[in-house]
Amino acid sequence: MTVLDSTWEGNLNELKGLVSERALSGETMVLNMGPQHPSTHGVLRLLLELDGENIVNCVPDIGYLHTGIEKNMESKRYEQAITMTDRMDYLSPMGNNLVYCLAMEKLIDLDVPPRAQTIRVLLAELTRINSHLVWLGTHALDIGAMSVFLYCFREREKILDIFELVSGQRMMSTYFRPGGIWRDVPAEFEPAVRDFLDYFPAKIDDYERLLTNNPLWLDRTQGIGFMSADDAIRLGCTGPTLRGSGVNWDIRKALPYSGYENFEFDVPTGQHGDVYDRYFVRIQEMRQSLRIVRQALDNLSDGPVRSNNRKYVPPPRSELGTSMEAVIHHFKLWTEGFRPPKGEVYVRIESPRGELGCFLASDGSPKPWRVHFRTPSFVHLSALPFLAKDHLIADLVAIIGSIDIVLGDCDR
Repeated sequence: MTVLDSTWEGNLNELKGLVSERALSGETMVLNMGPQHPSTHGVLRLLLELDGENIVNCVPDIGYLHTGIEKNMESKRYEQAITMTDRMDYLSPMGNNLVYCLAMEKLIDLDVPPRAQTIRVLLAELTRINSHLVWLGTHALDIGAMSVFLYCFREREKILDIFELVSGQRMMSTYFRPGGIWRDVPAEFEPAVRDFLDYFPAKIDDYERLLTNNPLWLDRTQGIGFMSADDAIRLGCTGPTLRGSGVNWDIRKALPYSGYENFEFDVPTGQHGDVYDRYFVRIQEMRQSLRIVRQALDNLSDGPVRSNNRKYVPPPRSELGTSMEAVIHHFKLWTEGFRPPKGEVYVRIESPRGELGCFLASDGSPKPWRVHFRTPSFVHLSALPFLAKDHLIADLVAIIGSIDIVLGDCDR
């Protein structure tokens, strides 16, 4: 979308094709919502055409957070570019790390040790819970339930403490690397995760006691933003937005990656495809993520946490003090990088928001020739005009919250 011209004549020309003839004649009102608005979940501008309080048209206008991440990644060596992925969907940094590392590993046919696979799954599921907590807190706050926001961020702190424990960073961790992970988890990791597993289920129960059968919550969410299964598929929706419409599709089950085929979990689905069902699916997903985390912790095997393929992976730090060959190899990898064979790959994972795909193309140089991400927020935002049409403007904030967009995931 383009930003409207500052003159009335320019605005009129820009509006043509975006709004109805009624708006051009002044019969309906055109209103800006955002880009600085507390309920747009980022710097999103919505161009609303209103007939009284009813939404006739809703046109998303993105680009206010554009970072050029994909092009910046193409100017860096493969492993250097991992740090850029954390900044896309900043509520799922380890999920972004994972899909990019999986794409690199597919491109160069690099193995990942079982212990590293399990730790990746464990942290990816904690990342899913972390993201859902931010979603639930802000979504409830948008609709007027302030206490839930405070509780969700209280629980999220425990997850961020675990991330800091393993990586040194609360959010931008860059912890996953090609062939495994940066370093093994410390001794304090398992007690911290088990403490969270014991602590968190009761908190999900608290959220449900506050919201699930709350008459005010039901009034604001049931029957709002309806989307049938056929419409959800047609619009390209994935993740909880798709499953809320009753479609049982989860990439972790349908196309397992990183060892997900070894875990038992259910895929929650909705029945009515409204804001309430999208809420309920995410609540149940947090419970299923806890199941996966517990299985990962119980089955965490001993062994290395990174591939021993010295063509693509630096030697262990312990070797640098005793082996000149290790020092040379380490120096060359970090100054020159590795050279994958020419080719292209596409890998997809189930991020907290839906299908996150990474396309990598190599020309044989140490830097990727092309990097492109298929992000769920961008796709779901394109479904917003369909979801919002003929609803009240007061319902729009609930609908936006229910598709769980992150603008960093849209503007790359």
